[in-house]
Amino acid sequence: MSRSTDLWSYAEIARHINVQPETVRNYRRHGLLPEPDVVDGGGHPRWYPETVRAWARRRPGHR
Repeated sequence: MSRSTDLWSYAEIARHINVQPETVRNYRRHGLLPEPDVVDGGGHPRWYPETVRAWARRRPGHR
């Protein structure tokens, strides 16, 4: 089970849904990804695994 302090980047999201990280970036550009839970000090968006899992269950094209 993930700790609430774990945060996922584009790469972790991509691995979770079996796509390339650039695909996840495109989802965000087109408003298809939830807003990040945190933006780190370098300006990189991060999401809690629970946020991603909930989104992945209802995303378009999910089987």
